[in-house]
Amino acid sequence: MATTNDLKNGLVLNLDGQLWSVVEFQHVKPGKGGAFVRTKLKNVLSGKVVDKTFNAGVKVETANVDRREMTYLYRDADDFVFMDTQTYDQTHVSAATVGGAENFMLENQDATVGLHDGTPLFVELPASVVLTIEYTEPGLQGDRSTGGNKPARLETGYEIQVPLFITTGEKVKVDTRDGSYLGRAT
Repeated sequence: MATTNDLKNGLVLNLDGQLWSVVEFQHVKPGKGGAFVRTKLKNVLSGKVVDKTFNAGVKVETANVDRREMTYLYRDADDFVFMDTQTYDQTHVSAATVGGAENFMLENQDATVGLHDGTPLFVELPASVVLTIEYTEPGLQGDRSTGGNKPARLETGYEIQVPLFITTGEKVKVDTRDGSYLGRAT
């Protein structure tokens, strides 16, 4: 159990038997009346986002989420297989749970998997990853570092926008949160 004063981003709450992750929270103290906490909660399993308001100091039930470092091994039909780096146990995570992270995952890549009672809830990748450009149109004479973007397919099959001077086979750094190009990898 925790109070609304203990809320922070990423905390998982157990409300009415469902797991909700805190996306945003704001403590509000109006001039008249009692203080309250305005939150934006995301259902861990379905991804649905709702706004919920709690009175200040109210007790809320937190869920025990175990974050484990795991290595992505391979894809098995609709599941992704991860191996716990401590115990070497293999865990099958559904494609729905992996979500957009699959666009940036390569075999043998490390990730953080959140588990609740043995059920995978989410997969978190590092903020940026280095991937190879599998294919992009060649740049033309006169292309400069400032001036437009072109589509490029990564080795994972995901397509991002890169500057015109990037060529096929180059390694680039990609932001895993929004899929944006961050620069060449060294």
